[in-house]
Order: sequence, then C-alpha cells, then structure tokens
Amino acid sequence: MDQIKWGIIGCGNVTEVKSGPAFSKVPNSSLVAVMRRDGALAKDYAERHGVAKWYDDADALINDPDVNAVYIATPPDAHESLAIRAMQAGKPVYIEKPMARNAAECDRINAESKRTGVPVFVAYYRRSLDYFLKVKELIDKKVIGDIRYIDICLQWQPYDEEVGPDAKPRWRVKPEISGGGHFHDLASHQFDLLEFIFGPIKHASGIARNQAGLYEADDIVVANFEFESGVLGKGSWCYTVDKDQREDQTQIIGSKGRITFSFFEKFDIHLETGEGIEVFHIPYPQHVQQPLIASIVAELRGEGKSPSSGDTGARASLIMDRITRKQ
Repeated sequence: MDQIKWGIIGCGNVTEVKSGPAFSKVPNSSLVAVMRRDGALAKDYAERHGVAKWYDDADALINDPDVNAVYIATPPDAHESLAIRAMQAGKPVYIEKPMARNAAECDRINAESKRTGVPVFVAYYRRSLDYFLKVKELIDKKVIGDIRYIDICLQWQPYDEEVGPDAKPRWRVKPEISGGGHFHDLASHQFDLLEFIFGPIKHASGIARNQAGLYEADDIVVANFEFESGVLGKGSWCYTVDKDQREDQTQIIGSKGRITFSFFEKFDIHLETGEGIEVFHIPYPQHVQQPLIASIVAELRGEGKSPSSGDTGARASLIMDRITRKQ
C-alpha cells in the first residue's frame, strides 16, 4: 500500500482524542470514513473531525473502495464478526483492546488472518509509548539486576452510573458484550505490556468474584502468574472502592533495586537502587495511539514492523481467561 486510507467502525469516545485524529497526523495515512449505528452521531463526528464520508452501516464502510484499512472501535462483542468481514474484503484491521471477548474469538480472528493473508493489529498502544519503553529499557539494561517478581495493584472507583438505586451499568460490565468486567478492560493492557517486556507467561491462575453486587461481572480479581523466564508475578484488582482509595501501582523487584510505575495516566517512573532514587517524568502524547498507528502504517507500507499483532493481542485474552477460570 502507498497511502493508508482508514475507515473507523464505532466512532465513540475512545476515537475522539486517543486515536481518531492520529490517523490523519501520521504521514501517508488519512481518515476517510467513519461509521456509527446512529447516523446522526456518525455525521456529527465526521463534520467535527473533517472526515469526508460517514455511514450507519458497517458493511457499507468495509466495502467502500476508498477505504483500504479498517479500525474497529466497537465494544468487543462485535470485534470477531467485523474483523472477519473486513479481512474477507481484503482490508487490514486494527482492533480496539481487548481483541475480543475471549481467547476463542481471538483465535478465530487470527485463523482468518492466516487464511486470507490479511494482517491484524490490536490497540495495545503502550508497546509504543515512551513512558513504557523507558521501563523496558531499564529492565533490558539490568539497572535493577535480575528480575525476581512483579506486583500489580489496581484499585479503581466505580463509575457513577454503576452505583446507587438508579444504577445503569455501562457495557464494560456486561459480560455478554465485553467478555467480563473492568478487569478485562484494564488488565488486558497490563498483561500485554508485561509480555512485551518479559516474554510469555506460561502459567496464570486466580480468583474472580462479584462482591458488591452492582452488576453481573466480577468486580474483584486476585492472580498469580509465572513467566517462561522464571520471573513470578501477583496482582490484585478491585473496582468497588471509594475514590480516595484509588491506587494504580506496579512494582518490578530486582536483585539490585526496584522500579515503580503506573499503567494508567500517571507519568512518573521511580527507579530505586543502592545509589538512591531517580524519577523519570514522561507524559503521554496528545493522541496516545499515534505512535502505534505510525508503526502499523509503516508495516502496511513495507517500511517497518508493528509491535502489536493479532498473535500478541490474543495472548492477553488467553491469560485473563485462565485467571478468571474461563479456560
């Protein structure tokens, strides 16, 4: 491909700043069409973002001859069907995370990619952000020595819509749509990045429960995991705490020190060794998916390789299935 001309299926909130504008800011890439089931909202998005075409039908966008790559930004229940239809039309797909509701759906997407020869990419954009690349650099340089274990703690306050007598839970906590709860939405980023840094996780187990009864999905998860390298890890995720109890901290413990960082929009990395504490402050770019999108465009043009593929994207879903005992 010379010019990558994108169409977005599902132009919701995630596409407003994180991803949508980036498609036209990357060289040799442009956003030419968008689709949303509500045609009025699709038209509004197109007008606000300067996009030439809008649709209220996914197949119309997929079959648009001006579109040669498709970004699927719908909830996960539609990812498999839309990705397969786009690949059958010969168009590479870039899928929002998690890649699908479960590992089986991911496997079917990847099987179709191999059958058609059409590539799949997944929006695990932390693989391309300078903040997380700095964490990887410190690990690779053995600044904290040999890695012993990883400790994840994520305590997140519930959304206002999900609590109280008039609660209206969002789609993320409806397993038939999302595949699980907030764990599936957020921990997918964490496990994908950990495998990017440390290699494959060979064992993962855990307990997932619904304690607060605010919605059907699990709201608390604890897990243990082991990498093929021998590094061990543990984690806890709780989504029903007060806002003042919010915590997002991951520690990587090595034989000569530790690295403490956040997965979600805190921009400081703390490096602690025998020489003292060093802090790296690395903010995210305005459009957090832009560096990954640039790598995808480069790969489609035969000029590089994206770090996030269908094969790597499926791994996070497999690990979460094992932890929540779905596989």
